[in-house]
Amino acid sequence: MKNNSFHKTVQVTCPAKTNITLHVGEKHEEWNNRHELDTIYCGIGVCDIVTISEKDANSDFSLELTGSHLGNLASSNVDMRNNHAVAALYAMAKASNHKPNVRIQIEKHIPVAAGLGGGSADAAGTILALNELWNLHWDITHLQEIAATLGADMPFCLTGGYAHGTGYGEKIEEISYDSVQAQELREQGYYGLALVGAYHTELSTADIYHQFDKFGSNSHNTNDLQEAAIMHNPRSGKAIELAKEMGASQAFISGSGPSVIAFARTQQELSNIQHAWTQEQAVDRIIAATTPMKPTIRLI
Repeated sequence: MKNNSFHKTVQVTCPAKTNITLHVGEKHEEWNNRHELDTIYCGIGVCDIVTISEKDANSDFSLELTGSHLGNLASSNVDMRNNHAVAALYAMAKASNHKPNVRIQIEKHIPVAAGLGGGSADAAGTILALNELWNLHWDITHLQEIAATLGADMPFCLTGGYAHGTGYGEKIEEISYDSVQAQELREQGYYGLALVGAYHTELSTADIYHQFDKFGSNSHNTNDLQEAAIMHNPRSGKAIELAKEMGASQAFISGSGPSVIAFARTQQELSNIQHAWTQEQAVDRIIAATTPMKPTIRLI
């Protein structure tokens, strides 16, 4: 199919995700043994920047990754075709009958294997960019159907903000900013200023779920995976304790960990949390963020 796009490059700034609540249910064989989930998603203002450009008609795709914290993505042994953004490219190309002859550039800021959905954000950014680059004009529902074939968090990452996720996390019901539920989330402290406490340690989502399957969870946690994540990375538990002592309105493990999210109502509380984390060496990296965030699309 000939590409008649006027704009040859599209750039998407795509935020990370966290799970304000994450309740894990039974495994389903029809979902490739994924667990049933009931979760409230929130877009976190730590963003990867995905830039998609056209290449010559006879060219193959290319992928370039930049950033100072690429984790295992920087390994020369990693197959580019296993990258979430490349998987999204091929899914969109197949669905639209386009050739995947594009250049993907990803500027990484979201920590890798940290429970923040960095790979999902990259895939979502790719889908949103291609929808513009190829002049598809597909609505968000159709884009989410494609994203759902690739991973649980990807449909949410297309919209960001607040949302309720069910199924294995892929069924998304947006929570509008002016809704009663959004107001309740803000009143509970899941809004505005936040810190991300990140680690050099990477956790395997599969390992955390295996731990959960073996031992279950603490019913007092809003995230059923929190206890398993802290067992694998005890410093996360210390970071949560310190954040709460310093006045955090909320502090919890993000997704399957090990990252910790701490919300604060004032800049002073945020500074106090940051100081405590640094003094006690409770985290390896501290990233300031605002919430809730949505992706932004820019034509270049």
